[in-house]
Amino acid sequence: MTDSAVDGSGLVVGDDHLARPPWAATDPLLREYYDTEWGMPVRDEQGLFERVSLEAFQSGLSWATILRKRPAFREAFDHFSPDAVAAYGDADVARLMADAAIVRNRAKIEATIANAHATVALRDQGGLVDLIWSFRPDRTPAPRSVEEVPTRSAESEALAKALRREGFRFVGPTTMFALMEAIGIVDTHLVGSHRRGTSGIW
Repeated sequence: MTDSAVDGSGLVVGDDHLARPPWAATDPLLREYYDTEWGMPVRDEQGLFERVSLEAFQSGLSWATILRKRPAFREAFDHFSPDAVAAYGDADVARLMADAAIVRNRAKIEATIANAHATVALRDQGGLVDLIWSFRPDRTPAPRSVEEVPTRSAESEALAKALRREGFRFVGPTTMFALMEAIGIVDTHLVGSHRRGTSGIW
């Protein structure tokens, strides 16, 4: 059976009879990510620091590019240990700029180090996890088509401002909405997707 679109939602039914959005319907890596990880709650500091970092690197690029490079990113950034990354100096920036396996963007590399410092500093105020999850809205979107999926929200705008106040970089409202989708703070799985409502949050 070949993949086929269903109704007017844009969902694609795969050969396993499960409905997914087009971005997760064909590429095996994206499909696995969608089926097992995207939209599931992340509530540990290191895991959240990794997601914030990767969303920043994704800015202007496709998520598939970042996902394929994620093992290399983890290796290059000490598995996104905030304490380890916060200790990086000029030699580490040079090392990362020379690493062809990751995205070699100096501004994003330096932002990741700054964000590690900010993550460590936040521990005295309850921590990164509590801060980010405090922006969970009272309701989640319920998009019935790809066109109805929002790209930002009042909460993502507020989260972006709060993180910037704490010294975070590359945390704009659109990037933060993508983070909120990825870690389950909102559920933007299309109504009709086999993943809708599976996070245990909504």
